[in-house]
Amino acid sequence: MGAQSNAAPIIIKKKRVSGGDGHHGGAWKVAYADFVTAMMAFFMLMWLLNATTETQRKGLADYFSPTIPVSADSGGGDGAFGGDNMFSEQTLAMNGKGATRRNPTRSHQARGSTGVDAAGGGKDAVQDFTSLEAQLLGRTGESEVSDKILKHIVTRVTDEGLVVELFDTDDQPLFESDTDTPTPLMRALALLIARSSDLVTNPIAVEGHVKASPVVLARNPAWDLSTARAQIVRQMLQDKGVVAERLNRVTGHADRELFSQDPMATRNNRIEVIFLRAP
Repeated sequence: MGAQSNAAPIIIKKKRVSGGDGHHGGAWKVAYADFVTAMMAFFMLMWLLNATTETQRKGLADYFSPTIPVSADSGGGDGAFGGDNMFSEQTLAMNGKGATRRNPTRSHQARGSTGVDAAGGGKDAVQDFTSLEAQLLGRTGESEVSDKILKHIVTRVTDEGLVVELFDTDDQPLFESDTDTPTPLMRALALLIARSSDLVTNPIAVEGHVKASPVVLARNPAWDLSTARAQIVRQMLQDKGVVAERLNRVTGHADRELFSQDPMATRNNRIEVIFLRAP
């Protein structure tokens, strides 16, 4: 018989580590959070591109690329996202590229805040009333303007400013017949204009027009009627929140500026609210 060993046997344990059940880890949560954050940023970018004008987008881009002021050549930004910073020339030295009250930027002119240039016109004098027009014509996604109101509004941009024309139809007048008493439709239109006017700071003019009388009278009532209606609209705008100082002019044109070739057409009864180019 061979000799027996008293040494204890050696036992080796092998532990198998399984790669399953990975969902109990936390790495996927970090990746998912990054994905959600990226998607949120993407949708915010899409919303900004849709909700802003080219001028506003330029202002946003300029806002995130500030520079250090090195001289007192000029002022800073001329608006909420214009210029190189938000200071005026009286408070901090600038780099000479921003805007001042004496030298407004073209983008500020485009927002309708400065009016015509020193020469009294030119392409730089054209202002962008896009946002205001979209609000008045119900083109915004959040607009609650009814079709009944929209069919009484037309707009046009002229050298004087943005003209918002409110007009009668055969079945829905703005005023009671031959009076300056506004109908509920006219009150609704005045409310719409008053609320939309907050989009700009331009001064406002109100002009009244009426159709011609079927008979020739010694004293034409169209002058008094058109002026009275314009005054009523001015008062309604003030009552709805438009600051009195913005109301620059109230005019009655009687039947001297007809819209239709038929002098007695209902379409000639209209009110024009003009957002004037600021001087």
